[in-house]
Amino acid sequence: MALDRKSTNSEEKSRTNPPDWSALIPVLPPAGRRTPALYRELRRLIEAGDIPPGSKLPPSRDLARRLKTSRGSVVAAFETLIAEGYAVARTGAGTFVADRVPMLRPALPVEAEAIAPKMPLPGTLGVAMADTRTLNLFRTLLSRHLTRPGPEHFQYGDPRGGAALRQAIAAYLRQARGVRCEARSIVITTGTQQGIDLFIRSALSPGDRVMIEDPCYPSARAAFAGNGLQLTGLAVDGEGADIALAAPGARAVYVTPSHQFPLGVTMSMRRRLALIDWARQTGGWILEDDYDSEFRFAGPPLAAMQGMDDSGRVIYLGTFSKVLFPGLRLGYAVIPDPLLDTMVSLRSRSDRSPPTLAEAALTDLIREGHFAAHLRRARRHAEAARDALVAGLAGARNLTVAVPDQGLHLVAGLPESLDDIEAVEIARQAGLGARALSAMAVTNPPRQGLVIGFSGFAREVLNAAARRFAAMIG
Repeated sequence: MALDRKSTNSEEKSRTNPPDWSALIPVLPPAGRRTPALYRELRRLIEAGDIPPGSKLPPSRDLARRLKTSRGSVVAAFETLIAEGYAVARTGAGTFVADRVPMLRPALPVEAEAIAPKMPLPGTLGVAMADTRTLNLFRTLLSRHLTRPGPEHFQYGDPRGGAALRQAIAAYLRQARGVRCEARSIVITTGTQQGIDLFIRSALSPGDRVMIEDPCYPSARAAFAGNGLQLTGLAVDGEGADIALAAPGARAVYVTPSHQFPLGVTMSMRRRLALIDWARQTGGWILEDDYDSEFRFAGPPLAAMQGMDDSGRVIYLGTFSKVLFPGLRLGYAVIPDPLLDTMVSLRSRSDRSPPTLAEAALTDLIREGHFAAHLRRARRHAEAARDALVAGLAGARNLTVAVPDQGLHLVAGLPESLDDIEAVEIARQAGLGARALSAMAVTNPPRQGLVIGFSGFAREVLNAAARRFAAMIG
């Protein structure tokens, strides 16, 4: 190689002896160990290409004098570079950057959007309402447990979750939802998604067939598909999903019977009983996702399907993300005995145990009656937000809006001439969040429509965004 032979060529001298090292002199911190700091800075200059391969490093005495450090620190830094292959020593010639070194691109600056989450557009699904009174209460309850912390906060707890919270949830579910359960059968989760995942890993194997409502909750579809399961859609009509259309050999069915997501229909009694009979006769499992049953505006919440099952084939899933806020990351699953030990074991291996501090505050919120009062306020706010959204959309002749009597979203029908993917973009331009109904299809032909939420936004903001959208589509 050119650098291995002696040369008096001026170009060669220029390449191996840069005339001015001033711009490349490493910058060292004012204090601390000099050798590792100098090594890191020289390596950075080499990897960035500021000191090209084959370039000669300054003499150790010269570099030590410029940096006002000992020559021994410089020599030690050079020796580390040589040992790692970044530099080579040539007897009588000096120390050179190796001919082949990793060249790293400089890191791109982090955009502000990657740090600060974007504010969702009004109408976006999955946004909870911030209730000031409840937040203040929750802060007080957290402070109570931080001021007088119990021993449960300083050790790993039951992977099912704290007994006190499970007892409070069991009492609430028996009274409000007609669920057959005791505290021992409840597993606290980080939300519905974890409950689905625990069920899949406990009861199913890759390649098993699962039936899911069509159209469906996309995150549930993703959980099943991501675990290598075969998915078949169950068409949904005015009575909900029809198990009579089930594919042979299905091992499980995922349903949202109280308020089907996304269409919003309630599964009829005859369909519920038929589904329970199917599970009893085939040994299949029913995954009942009761994600927003607390938000019923006409009459009391409907009884859960799990309470009608006497064969122990229903796994009941619930969450506090909708009724309180997603950042709490607490949900629950009511597990039949045959699956309980396996699911608890999986829970302990993947997540050890739920957060005891949040559990303690939530337990007090339920037991002291604050949760029930919160639900009453939340229903009123949700109903008013629904009415504001409906009123804003009323100006569009091309939309068909059925006013829901339950839940936190509605479905708007579109004319045949307007594709729902295109309509989502128009809504975005109007400042309204919406999702395409067609994107939620599984195996049946997709339906057209927009799914729009009304939770978590001020009524006037929702109404204004809806009116802008209505004006744009006519």
